[in-house]
Amino acid sequence: MKNSTDRDSGFIDRYLRQLHLRSRVSARCYRGTLTTFQRLAQQRGWAIDQALVEEWLRERATHWPLPTLLHRARVVDRFMDFLAEKRLIAANPLAQLRAEHRLRGTAAVARALLNNDPQSALEAASRPPPFASFLGEFLRGHVQLMQALGRKYRTQANRFLRFDRFLQTRPDLAGAAPAQLLEQWASSCRTVSHAWQCQQLRNDLAKAWRRIDPQVGLPRGDPLLWRRIERRQPYVFTPAEVEHLLDTALCTPSPLAPLRPLSLYTMIALAYCCGLRLGEIVRLDLGDVNLQVGEILIRNTKFFKSRTLPVAASVLDALQRYINARRAAGAPQDSSSALFWHLQHRGRYSDTMASKLLTDVLRRAGMKPEAGRVGPRTHDLRHAFAGTRLLAWYREGIDVTPRLPYLTTYMGHKNLRSTLVYLKATPELMQQASERFRGYAAHVLHAACEGVEP
Repeated sequence: MKNSTDRDSGFIDRYLRQLHLRSRVSARCYRGTLTTFQRLAQQRGWAIDQALVEEWLRERATHWPLPTLLHRARVVDRFMDFLAEKRLIAANPLAQLRAEHRLRGTAAVARALLNNDPQSALEAASRPPPFASFLGEFLRGHVQLMQALGRKYRTQANRFLRFDRFLQTRPDLAGAAPAQLLEQWASSCRTVSHAWQCQQLRNDLAKAWRRIDPQVGLPRGDPLLWRRIERRQPYVFTPAEVEHLLDTALCTPSPLAPLRPLSLYTMIALAYCCGLRLGEIVRLDLGDVNLQVGEILIRNTKFFKSRTLPVAASVLDALQRYINARRAAGAPQDSSSALFWHLQHRGRYSDTMASKLLTDVLRRAGMKPEAGRVGPRTHDLRHAFAGTRLLAWYREGIDVTPRLPYLTTYMGHKNLRSTLVYLKATPELMQQASERFRGYAAHVLHAACEGVEP
């Protein structure tokens, strides 16, 4: 890279332009952070390496608190990615350190570089290589086989990776029987959750080992173990609370993104009235909504399933209002563009960002504390949908049992057992069930009280 002051001054401008920052405050903060790094790089003749990054971090640590420094280190990290992509520098040293030590984020690398002995700190923070134990190749091969057969196999692969990391710390177990390996891993942590993970791993390994040796012995699992796991109880929203939540979403301050309040309102409406998962909501395309027919298409969701859902007239009105506002905001109108569109990144909300925004709505509505993972969640709206649908059937005098498979299909579940998790016994539901039973068996009770044979 040439050390030209005129040319150097344009690097930050080019980078910031492609970020499309809408806030002047953010742009000013980014520019200030990158200017301090660029100034130091100019002094070193643009020899950007680990030593330069360490010097910048130590110098900035005297001005910024650690959380601020780690956040701004990410800004510099992405800036160096931009410079490397444009071939303005040879490589991003932070990216190289992440790859070498198998670290996920910038913060872990920055913390290590601030240490008095950076190399030792990096070694201590390094993650073990994947599938490097004495069973590594066997586990990797099974994961690749399952994925080649068309399964995502992500959850199972993560379990295999955790098991593999344990085996890397226990080379003394090499050659041990499969049952002994599982027993040793189960004994490394005595929580019910870990015991459940071990049992799930046992089922996955049974499929893998028995392809090679059908006689392999594995410990028997406890079929009722899952009931002992402490799960977070769903919050039961009342209709009044949902209405308050919708009003709060519309009143969410968003001066730089005027469409966002209506986007959040429509997301909540789809979660509560259609029981959609948050991932299904953010992955909706404009072409998936058919206002004329009154249907929405959910494509390639959990278990590789797609389904077409009829929606209520009130939901269609909300979608129509949102789509009109989306068009007025200048959003793209091709059918493959994101239904919930915004200007930054890919023009689509991620699961994480949508979850954060909806959690903020819950907090603004006073339903959730200002901090902590307590209180209602966005996913509880899906629970509310299932309970409300069941309650409506009871009130309409409909026989619920033959309708449950329809609810299972509508919610995109694999089987009825998955749907039953969402059906919580609320006081209103118990009252309706009691009234239904009273109407069915009252004559028997009266006959018994009068001493008459029914």
